[in-house]
Amino acid sequence: MKNKITTLFLDIGGVLLSDGWGHNFRHKAAVHFNLDIPEMEARHKLFFATYEEGKITLAEYLKRVVFYRNRNFTPESFRDFMFAQTTSHPDMINFIKKLKKQHGLQVVAVSNEARELNEFRIQTFHLKEVIDFFISSCYVHIRKPDVEMFRLALDIACVQPEQVIYIDDVELFTEVASELGIKSIHHIDLISTSNHIKSMILPIEENEFSYA
Repeated sequence: MKNKITTLFLDIGGVLLSDGWGHNFRHKAAVHFNLDIPEMEARHKLFFATYEEGKITLAEYLKRVVFYRNRNFTPESFRDFMFAQTTSHPDMINFIKKLKKQHGLQVVAVSNEARELNEFRIQTFHLKEVIDFFISSCYVHIRKPDVEMFRLALDIACVQPEQVIYIDDVELFTEVASELGIKSIHHIDLISTSNHIKSMILPIEENEFSYA
């Protein structure tokens, strides 16, 4: 039974939800608030890893990236705009819920997420209904592609690599996980991911899933 799949590792942004604070959202915010896009991006690159690792707060991140000079809008309005960008992928969420139930899987989020966005997204989109626990960068203070992120997830989940399927929309991250022996899927869409899962000897009851 050692090689039986017992656990799913999932990214959140790009799999279950949209990215938390991706390039497109930052560009949209810069246009909305009339910010200098190259300047904002340059400052973002300097501070975002530290924020995603939970080493500074959102208020501190915004102070360094946006509010290092006086603005005609408030940090609260900018924060609200950030949070409002997140959307869900309900078909994928539904698929994972049913797969979890069908096979009695534990589901673990292994995700680079900044604390305030992470907590907002968990609560707003009811992610606790599908995910058992969260190995989020803001909690463990390391980020993918650091291989220690995956080792930590294996240890906390009490599983061996061969018992895990990992789904992520960033191919580099799946390559790192694969080097540990974790069966990894580069997520593009629901249909291709479900086909990959079937090829990994995790049967799917076809009539239970809708790909509409």
